[in-house]
Order: sequence, then C-alpha cells, then structure tokens
Amino acid sequence: MVPRYTRPVMAAIWSPENRYRIWFEIEALACEAMAEYGVIPAEAAKTIRTKGDAAMAAFSQADLDRIDEIEAETRHDVIAFLTWLAEKVGPDSRFVHLGMTSSDVLDTCLSVQMVQATDLLLQDLDAVLVALKRRAFEHKYTLTIGRSHGIHAEPTSFGLKIAGHYAEFARNRERLVRARDEIAVCAISGAVGTYAHIDPRVEEYVADKLGLKPEGVSTQVIPRDRHAAYFCALAVIACGIERLATEVRHLQRSEVREAEEFFHKGQKGSSAMPHKRNPVLSENLTGLARLVRSHVIPALENVALWHERDISHSSVERNICPDGTIGLDFALMRLAGMMEKLVVYPEQMQANIDSLGGVVHSGEVLLALARAGILREDAYRIVQRNAMETWTKLGHKDAKTFRENLDADPEVAGRVPSEVLDAAMDSNAHLRQIDHTYSRVFGESGPART
Repeated sequence: MVPRYTRPVMAAIWSPENRYRIWFEIEALACEAMAEYGVIPAEAAKTIRTKGDAAMAAFSQADLDRIDEIEAETRHDVIAFLTWLAEKVGPDSRFVHLGMTSSDVLDTCLSVQMVQATDLLLQDLDAVLVALKRRAFEHKYTLTIGRSHGIHAEPTSFGLKIAGHYAEFARNRERLVRARDEIAVCAISGAVGTYAHIDPRVEEYVADKLGLKPEGVSTQVIPRDRHAAYFCALAVIACGIERLATEVRHLQRSEVREAEEFFHKGQKGSSAMPHKRNPVLSENLTGLARLVRSHVIPALENVALWHERDISHSSVERNICPDGTIGLDFALMRLAGMMEKLVVYPEQMQANIDSLGGVVHSGEVLLALARAGILREDAYRIVQRNAMETWTKLGHKDAKTFRENLDADPEVAGRVPSEVLDAAMDSNAHLRQIDHTYSRVFGESGPART
C-alpha cells in the first residue's frame, strides 16, 4: 500500500523485521517443544533461544541486507533466513527447523500477522462504533426526510439513520471476530502434512504459545478457504464503509445540504472555484472500499491449489494481505474521524421535509381517511390526486400545499376532522417507536426527549 493510505502501526505488522521475528519465534518454540519431548538436547534449545533473542533484539538494516544477499544466491527466503540465523547461533543451529518444511514457518507466521492485523482492525471498528453511537443519540430526535429511489418518502430521524449504520458495523465486528478465529491456526506438520519427521505435539506446543490452534489437516499448507473467508469479511466491512460514505456524499450535495464533512481552516476545495466544499473524505473512502473488495476474487482463486500445495498463492498473498488490512485500517480510522466531526444542519433537514408542500405525509393521510370510513382504494385515489396536484405545481404562482388541496377537496372536507389531518401531517408521528428501535440496537433508549 502506498504511504498516503498507510498508518505506521499497521505497516509495522507487515514489515520484514516483524516477519523475521515471528519466524524466529516459531523456530525457537519448535526447538523448545522438541527439547521437552527429548528430540534435541535441552541445552541446545536454550542456546538457540538465547542467541536468537539477542540477534533479533539487535536486528538492523545490516541483517536485512545479509538475508537479502543470501536469498539472492539461494533464491529461497526461508533458507536465507535460516542461514543467517545459523551464523548467529552457531553449531546448535543444526537443530533448528528439524523435521519442518518452509510452509510450516510461512503459513504459521502469516496466521500470526493476520491475527495481529485483525486485532488492530477490531480497535478501529470500536472507534467507528463509538462515533456512530454518539451521533445517533445526539440526533435521535432530529427530523429529516427519508428517501427511497432517491425521492422523498417519509420523515425519519437522522439519528435513526446513523443507528442503522451502527447496527451494520456491530455486525461487521462480529464477522471480523469470526474471521479472526478462522484464520488463527498453526501448521507444523512437515512436507505433506503427515508429521513424518516431527511430533504433532510440537505443533500443539507452538500453537498454544502463539495463541493459535492446530490445523486439522494441513497438507503442506493451511487450507486457503480460511483466507478466502477472511478477505470476504474484510470486503463486507468495506461495503459498510462505502454505504455510509455514499450517504454523506449525497447529503452534502448543494441542493440537499443536510450534512457535510468538517471543513478545516485553510482547507481548499478547488484550484479554480474558491467556494467549493467537496466531500473528499467520503469520496476517498469509496475508492478505498473498492480496493479492499478487489482482493476477494484472488483470495477465492487461491483456494484451489494443486495437490498438497503449489506456490501460486504466494505472490497474491504477499500483496493482498498487507494491502487489504492496511487499506481497511486507514479507511476505518478516517471514517471514525469523519463521523466524529460531521457537520449536521437540522434546519435544512426540516426545510427539505417541507419543500414538497407536505406530500411526504401522504401515507399518514391515507391511513387517516381509511380510519374515517373511506374505502382504502377510494382513499388512495383521493390522496394521490391531491398529492399529484401539489407536486406538479410546486414553484408555480398558483401552487397550493398538500393540506390546502385536501381542505378544498369535497371528498375530504366534512368527512375527516381538521385535527385528524393535523395529526397525520405531524412529522413527529414517525418518531413514536424510536425508543423501541434504540433499545434493540444499543441496549438503551437514552434520555427522554426534552
């Protein structure tokens, strides 16, 4: 991932230094287990741990260069690392990697890195949830217009809209927890997964120390359906990011202007048009979501490896594992910040509710007429006729509001009391059940309306 969309804390997880530290930890733990089960001398395992820890603590660019130098000759990354480690450990290095294959190290390390990355993503999701919950309660009773097909439908609460996104991100967090559990596996089972040259208890020991669980049947690698499911989970989270970002983009449109991204002092929107206040953060989030989702297809195509393993998955994962988690990490933190500072315009929301002359209350009026004894089919015809009369003359000199047209309609006048129509055209009627929804989503309804 390019530095522009990279947070250092996530980038560090995918750094060569972290990867080599994990590789050493896997090898050292395997040696400890083999010593415990009498396969190698305990003193050798102790030396490997002591000298290896010292080498990793002093790890520098010179060590990276040395490993790269060895790999240039061997054309094998794990062998290059093991050769470097042998130079640091000495003769006892002959016990390192005993009975293991490269994928035992590579796949187990990848699991550790993905778990580390996921733990950071879970923190990011928590930050998003905190921001969304705060804004949802802040605007619980802020009336706004609901839209279907992009057209005004009925009034709703801006807080309720945010609560819907909160619920989605809460589900996304649950999905990511499940994805973490699925990917948190260890495989140290030898060349084709038969444990021919290594005790399965070594795998169990390493898995326990690393917070993983042993893979049931690993062939030479951990089955890639696990990784595919993980990237599908990331993609669904990205969809949630884009859905909220798209909402903000629409609400910030000049003709809507119900909410907008915070505009910083000194910020510029256009080199040619000084008035511009563009939704650049939400547009950026839309693009990042596309990028994260793009990793799903190659992850799925990695599942069908040849026989016990081929290497076709490797080049894919070297790209999508860092880029997918780095991109999503950046997007989630940007989303949390954007929602914390989102500027909301309640007066404009009310103006938009009123902008169609009251026709957005047609549903409530329809029910009022039906309750007054008018057949539903007739009531629908009456309401639609008056709504269309209002809609088509909006902005005309002779335009009338929906209520004025209803009052002048002989099929309504005298049949439906004025106070009933008043109640039907009160936007607050749409907030009657909001406490129920909030309690279901947040576990609390919050303070009573003042």
